[in-house]
Amino acid sequence: MSKEKIRIILQSFNHLILNESCKKLLDVLTNEKSITSIAGPISFPTKKRSYCVLRSPHVNKDSREQFEIRRYKKIIDIQSNSKEIVNTLLILDLSPGVSSKLFSYK
Repeated sequence: MSKEKIRIILQSFNHLILNESCKKLLDVLTNEKSITSIAGPISFPTKKRSYCVLRSPHVNKDSREQFEIRRYKKIIDIQSNSKEIVNTLLILDLSPGVSSKLFSYK
């Protein structure tokens, strides 16, 4: 029996929705019997992207607005005995605003 290693990467612009999705995912994974170990959720540093915009196009070059986008990222690693876990994870419905990537390797 080969061990299946799965890495789930979750990203969001809202950290509260991301934490809620991680809890929901861990609740589903703890009920599965074929999972041998779960590592995570591991938080990655927040990526900040800031933009500076002129308020008026021709005059008042000193008057500017600053905007910032923050992207939060978490990773969960799973080791399992069966490949059916991938199907379970694909069926799982996460909150809107959370993007997920699923990587499987041996």
